Amino acid sequence: MKRALIVFSALIFVFGNVQLWAQAATWQQVPIPQLPAFHPPQPKRIALPNGMVVFLQEDHELPLIDGVVRIRGGGRTVPANKTGLIDIYGEVWRTGGTKSQTGDQLDDYLEQRAARVETGGSGDSTTISWSCLKGDLDDVFKVFRDLLQNPEFRADKIEIAQKGMYDGISRRNDDPSGIAGREAAKLAYGANNPYARVAEYATVAAVTRQDLVDWHHTYVYPNNIILGVVGDFDSTTMEARIRQAFASWAKGPVAKAPEIALTPAKPGNYVVEKTDVNQSNIYMVALGTTRNSPDYFAISVFNEAFGGGFSSRLFGDIRTTKGLAYAVGGGIGTAWDHPGMLRLIMSTKSQSTVEAIHALEEEIADLVKKPINDDEIKRAKDAILNSFIFRFDSPGKVLQEKMAYEFYGYPLDFLEKYQAAIEKVTKEDVARVAAKYIHRDQMSVLVVGNTSEFDKPLSSLGAVNKLDITIPAPPPGIAGDTGAQQ
Repeated sequence: MKRALIVFSALIFVFGNVQLWAQAATWQQVPIPQLPAFHPPQPKRIALPNGMVVFLQEDHELPLIDGVVRIRGGGRTVPANKTGLIDIYGEVWRTGGTKSQTGDQLDDYLEQRAARVETGGSGDSTTISWSCLKGDLDDVFKVFRDLLQNPEFRADKIEIAQKGMYDGISRRNDDPSGIAGREAAKLAYGANNPYARVAEYATVAAVTRQDLVDWHHTYVYPNNIILGVVGDFDSTTMEARIRQAFASWAKGPVAKAPEIALTPAKPGNYVVEKTDVNQSNIYMVALGTTRNSPDYFAISVFNEAFGGGFSSRLFGDIRTTKGLAYAVGGGIGTAWDHPGMLRLIMSTKSQSTVEAIHALEEEIADLVKKPINDDEIKRAKDAILNSFIFRFDSPGKVLQEKMAYEFYGYPLDFLEKYQAAIEKVTKEDVARVAAKYIHRDQMSVLVVGNTSEFDKPLSSLGAVNKLDITIPAPPPGIAGDTGAQQ
C-alpha cells in the first residue's frame, strides 16, 4: 500500500500540473514546483544483547516476507593464494546444505513453497537471505536459521563450484570490456590489491572444505551480523521470533575491516593487445574517495554533469558533436569505506583511438577554462533528484540502504539528508572538487584494442607499457584452457 501511495503521489506531482503546462506558451515557461521533502518509511532498529543488529520494516502491500543477513568479513581478507574462496563459500554455503538436509533436499523443500534461501559473498561481507509467502514463514525461517548456523559444505558441491570458476577463468579474456575493467582496477589499486586481484586456477584449486568451515567459524557470529526483514508482518511478533531464535547465540571474535595499502600504478599509458576486435575500450583511472567525504554531494553533482548520462558534457561533446565514441562517461568514484576508482570510460572504433583520447584530455583541460556552468549544474541536480523517488520507492529499498549505513558506520539519517545536501551544492563546490580530484598527469590511460588499426601509434602519447593478460597454467590434475586468449 505504501509503495502504491508513493507512486500515486509521483503521478499526481506530474499530472497535477498538466493544466499549467497547457497554459504555457513555450516549454521554458512551464512552472516546475518544488520537490516535496523526502520522508521514507523508517525501519525499526533493534540491538540484541549479543551484538546482533536487527532492522524491521513492515510492508503490507503483498503477503510476502523477505529477510537478509549481512555478515562482516569478505574477499578482501582472504589470503592472495586462496583468491576465490569467498565465491566458492558463497555458493557452497547454500548448495552444500545443512547437517540435516542436503542442498538438493533443500531445493525440493523450498520449491514446494515457492520460496528461496540464497547465499553469496562480496569483497567486504557475506550474505544469506530468504523470500517466502507470509503463510510459509515458519517453514522457511527454520531452513534459513539452520543454514545460517549449521552449514555442511559437502565436498561434491565444492568440486562443482570450483569447476564453474575454472570455466570462468578460461573465458575471462574473451570480452574486451571485461578485460578493460579488470586491468583498470589493477592500475588504480595495485595488481595484488584485494580490490583488484582475480582468482586463478591455482588459487581456486587451493581452497579446501576446511577453509570454508574455518571461515564460517571465524566470522559467523551474532556480533558480526546485521539482519533486515521486510514484508507483511507485525513488528512486535517478528521481534519476538528473532529474539527467541538468536538471543542465546554467543558472541564471537569481532571482525574488523582490514588495513589495505593502496599502491596505484605509475601514471602512464598501458595497452592490452587484442587483435580480434575492431574497436578500443579506453579507461583513464586514478583513485577517488569515500562516500563519507565532505566532498561527496558536490562530487555527485559533478559526476552527473560531466559524465553521468545523455545530457552530460562528455556525451554531448565527444559522442554527439564529435562522433568519436560509441559510449563515454564516468566520474570520481566514491566507495563506502575505501577510495573508489576515478574512471573516465570510452569505447571508439580502432581508427579513432588516439583522437578520442585527445578529445577526452581536452575535456579534462576545459574543466579549468570552462568550469561546469549553472545550466549544467541545474540539469545534473534535476536528474539526481527526479530519480531519487525511484531509487527508494519501496520499503525494501529503504531498508537495504539503512542496513548499509549500519554496516559501514554512517549516520542512519544519511538518506534523509541527501536531497537537501544535493540542493545546496553550488557551482563553486563543483569546481572545487573537479580541481581537487581530476588531474590528467596523475591518471593512467588503459587501451584494450587492436593496435595495428589505430589512427596513430599509442606511443605518440608517450611511453607505452604492454600488459600481459596470459592466464597462468592450471596446476597438474586441473583441467583448464591455458591459452593467452587475446
